[in-house]
Amino acid sequence: MTHANAILTPAGRLRLARLIVEEKWTLALAAERFSVGVTTAKRWADRYRAYLEAGGEGNSDGALAAMRDRSSRPRRSPGQLDRRTERRILGLRVSRRWGPARIAYHLNLRPSTVHKVLTRYRCPRLKWTDPATGTRIKTSRADKRSYVHAAPGDLVHVDIKKLGRIPAGGGWRFKGRRAGRKNSGQRGIGYAYLHHAVDDHTRLAYSEILADEKKETAVAFWRRARQFFAEHGITVKRVLTDNGSCYRSKLWSKTLTGAQITHQRTRPYRPQTNGKVERFNRTLLEEWAYAREYRSEAERMAAYPAWLHHYNHHRGHTALKGKSPIDLVPNLPGQNS
Repeated sequence: MTHANAILTPAGRLRLARLIVEEKWTLALAAERFSVGVTTAKRWADRYRAYLEAGGEGNSDGALAAMRDRSSRPRRSPGQLDRRTERRILGLRVSRRWGPARIAYHLNLRPSTVHKVLTRYRCPRLKWTDPATGTRIKTSRADKRSYVHAAPGDLVHVDIKKLGRIPAGGGWRFKGRRAGRKNSGQRGIGYAYLHHAVDDHTRLAYSEILADEKKETAVAFWRRARQFFAEHGITVKRVLTDNGSCYRSKLWSKTLTGAQITHQRTRPYRPQTNGKVERFNRTLLEEWAYAREYRSEAERMAAYPAWLHHYNHHRGHTALKGKSPIDLVPNLPGQNS
């Protein structure tokens, strides 16, 4: 796009073309007069001749319009995806809220191709939309590059996600506010506490749904998580947690120290420091907790082990270039036997 003071605005191009076509200036002389190349002068002269040959008038607004920039988009795109594939891309974007890379790995396409389709249909970025409703929201946070530790076990992110239980009959997200309030009036619903341990390098996750977040519960969970990682050939060296009371307890500290594991805590009010497990929390909300309608909390809890297995063994991760966490785990039992 040309700016108002450029030499070759549409009006300047028209003057250049008229000097060549009507006043018979040579291409070299006209190009020197307007401080442009000979090929540029010829381009606008040819454009003006074509306009006159089509029946245009030299002094009309049509001549000025003929000198404006044209779209560089080709008239035909033989290599463009077929409509069926484009519909599949858009369908996965809407139904599963996947990004370009995950959609590409699923459909055996290039991420750049999927990105172009989403851009052409003006699909907003996932970070600009509300996870629950899919409506677009504003964001001003810049993208940050993620740091990944070199080997499995170098750092394990540990966290607890507090999740409201679903009342019998369903919650408000699918039933609506009025029906949801009625069902939520039942006593003893409370919260479920999801304890997570996510390996920084492989994204391999161990998770359990427990009744509370007490120090005894957190320590018992960690012992099972450490055993899980050991069975996958991963020796944990460091653990990163937030500043929750259970993680500041002497029992937690003694447990890690006894196993020669270094404990690190995030800075207060900086959850992004524990970013791997925070991303895991967002994924489970989108793909399990609120992915479909559950009639009760028991139904949702029953679906969790299968989803967690899918996450670890089959789900392609964009951060892992389409691989699943288990693909990056070294020395699985029986792998080298």
